[in-house]
Amino acid sequence: MELMTIMLDATANAGGAIGAGLAAVGAGIGIGQIGKGAVEAIARQPEVSNDIRGNMILTAALVEGAALFAIIVGFLAMVLK
Repeated sequence: MELMTIMLDATANAGGAIGAGLAAVGAGIGIGQIGKGAVEAIARQPEVSNDIRGNMILTAALVEGAALFAIIVGFLAMVLK
């Protein structure tokens, strides 16, 4: 019976870890898409590269903030079950 208890505890904590991992992967994909779009936009219109770069940095920071919040929620789900 002790093995079953250990397995149930492990699976309960796995949900938060999986959620935190998915948040990190999602943020990586999102920031990659932001960078790709910015590079393409700068290639099309080099004269507005400073504006595009500023918007890219702001958007990437917002994505990272949301991802950090999701990762913290995932870790709290593991700890507080």
